[in-house]
Amino acid sequence: MPRHNREDRGSDQRGFEYRISYQPDWLQAVKVTRSLESGRQSTKTLFRNPNRRQQDPGERVRTRITCPEQNLDFEITLTDPNQVVKRVIVETVAPGGADGGEIVTFTLEDDNPPPKPIPPPPPPPPDGGGD
Repeated sequence: MPRHNREDRGSDQRGFEYRISYQPDWLQAVKVTRSLESGRQSTKTLFRNPNRRQQDPGERVRTRITCPEQNLDFEITLTDPNQVVKRVIVETVAPGGADGGEIVTFTLEDDNPPPKPIPPPPPPPPDGGGD
C-alpha cells in the first residue's frame, strides 16, 4: 500500500515560497526554471526528497505545488502502473511581467533510489575442532 503524501517547502530564484505535497516513494526533486532579465534562464532545485524510496510508490502518484504570492496552485496526478515515467515538466504562467505573465517551468523528477540493501549476516564461525 502506498504511503501518504508528505509536505515540504522551498523557495525559488526570486524568493517566492512554495509548498510541495508529494508522494515520498516517487518524487526525488522539483526544479524551477525562470527567465532572467538578462534573457538567460536560471534553474534552481526547489525541493529535494530527504529520504530514499522505502517501498513501491503504487500506480498513481500525486504532486501539488502552491505559491499564493504568484497565484500558482496546481496538482499533477500520474497513473503509471509500470513505473516507466521518470520526469514530468509543467509550464505555468505566473501573473506579472511586461506581456502579462511570466513563464515558470517546474520539472518533477523520479530518481529516488530504493533503500540500500541490507547486507547478509556474516557466516557462522568455523566449528573449531574435532569430536
